Amino acid sequence: MEAVVGHRDIETWYAGAMAELEAAVGADVTGPPGGSYDNALFEQERGHALVYLPSAAPPRTGRVHPVSLPAAELAVTTHVGEHDGIEVTYGELGTWVVENAMSVAGPVREVYLVGPRDTSDPAAWRTEIGWPVFRVT
Repeated sequence: MEAVVGHRDIETWYAGAMAELEAAVGADVTGPPGGSYDNALFEQERGHALVYLPSAAPPRTGRVHPVSLPAAELAVTTHVGEHDGIEVTYGELGTWVVENAMSVAGPVREVYLVGPRDTSDPAAWRTEIGWPVFRVT
């Protein structure tokens, strides 16, 4: 499910999108949910957002449709805990990218390894963040 969303509206949009995805995909989920977010969402406070639930047989119903994420080289880290404060993890990853790789144009990716749908304990949440890069050797 995807849309152009304002930064202030992302949490509400995400909650509705995930509920619609979960209803459409049902028990056919084959992995953790994730998202892909254009840089404009963070830099201009409005941009393209996409959330997904992996499925072997993706449905097409309402706003839900199949999508394949393009291959990308990513610098990856895992944010531990609730999403308040995730910008610190993004900052640390950004610093690593500046020091070790070249950032490339492309959306950042998140995979919600453990989240609210898995446990009500925010301390147990795990969000994998992937920043598109070109590795400098």
